[in-house]
This record gives sequence, C-alpha cells and structure tokens, in this order.
Amino acid sequence: MSQALTLARPYARAAFSLARDAGKFADWSDALGFAARVAADPQAVSVLGNPKLTGADAVALLAPDGASETFADFLALLFDNHRLALLPEIAGLYEEQRAEAERIVKARITSASALPAGELDSIKAALRKRFGREVEVETAVDESLIGGAVIDAGDVVIDGSLRGKLSRLQSTLAN
Repeated sequence: MSQALTLARPYARAAFSLARDAGKFADWSDALGFAARVAADPQAVSVLGNPKLTGADAVALLAPDGASETFADFLALLFDNHRLALLPEIAGLYEEQRAEAERIVKARITSASALPAGELDSIKAALRKRFGREVEVETAVDESLIGGAVIDAGDVVIDGSLRGKLSRLQSTLAN
C-alpha cells in the first residue's frame, strides 16, 4: 500500500495543480472519484489489464461524461505510464490536498444512535473551534458503541463512546 501511495503522490499533485490552475476543484474531484470507482471495479480491472486496450479506449471507459480535455489527457498519461491502477490512491491524495487548500477538515462521527440535528450542529461548532477550519461531517450509526460517539477527524480520534470508556476502565483495572 505504501508503495502505491508513493507512486500515486506525484500524479495527485499534478492533478491538484491542474485543477487549481483551472479553478475546477469540484469538477476534478467528481471526475477522479468516478475514474477511481471504475478502475477499482473487478470487471474493469480485467478490461484495463488487457494488452489490446488502447489509450483512447481506456480514457473513454474512465472519463465521466462532460470531463474536460485536460482530465482526458491526464488519464491518457496514466495509461501511457501504466498507472491506471493507482487511480483510487490518486483520488484519495487529491482529496487530501483539496481539503487542505480549502481549509476543510473531514470528520466522521459514529454514534450509538442517530444524532439529533441540534447535537450534530454543536459537535460541528466544537470541531470548527478546535481545528480553526470548516468541518465537513459524515455520520454513521454503530449500536455496538452502546452510547456516546467516536469522532474521527484526520489524525485525531476522540472516543467518547460507552464501549470505549468501559474498555479503558477494564484496562485500568487489569493493571
């Protein structure tokens, strides 16, 4: 995995640079996301690995409708350098660079039950204050948490779940 990230990093930087120069961050996000999903599909993997596949065919398969010519050229470059399999990693690294440039923190809040809108807003406000950035929140429900929530925001994980508290208590008592 780390080798794939190392190989994908310069392509993600190039994609980010192209998107920034064109002022099309969202368009490139959508196009890279689409191409990454297609490239990761098991049926597409066998097609993309076919030695008879031409660059134009690969671009036609991976580029969403309405994609810019620059994006098609980017896909052609990936095809020429045998890097189409790296599209999921490239898309992920691109999104990290975009979030950094737009000063956005992406957080995932997993709670034991669905959070009311008011509570979610107060969590977002607290995260905005803590990170000094805009916060995009994705929510999920995991009943095994018993109560509370786990917030995963990049490198920061805040475990306020009852399951986590019980686990820490058990560990303390065991020592």
